[in-house]
Amino acid sequence: MMRVLIAVLAFASASTYAAPPAGAAACSGCHAASATVASPVPRLVGREAADIVKAMDEFRAGKRPATVMDRIAKGFTDDETRAIAAWYAGQR
Repeated sequence: MMRVLIAVLAFASASTYAAPPAGAAACSGCHAASATVASPVPRLVGREAADIVKAMDEFRAGKRPATVMDRIAKGFTDDETRAIAAWYAGQR
């Protein structure tokens, strides 16, 4: 059953999520949803899922400079990261 869920998450359009996946709401505390909000923290809405996953992997591995994201990234599994990235990529 878990493999089916992973396959669905990997290939499903992010817009099919009725609500954000677990953990996604935590991102909005720093990552503004609106392009009109001035912030040094990059927007996640509409960003390519692969870019978000890559950044999270780099934060987790200590390969990307961070203030808190290195610690935050370690709190998400690969599956959670992919689901969150897919959801944000599908938002406009």
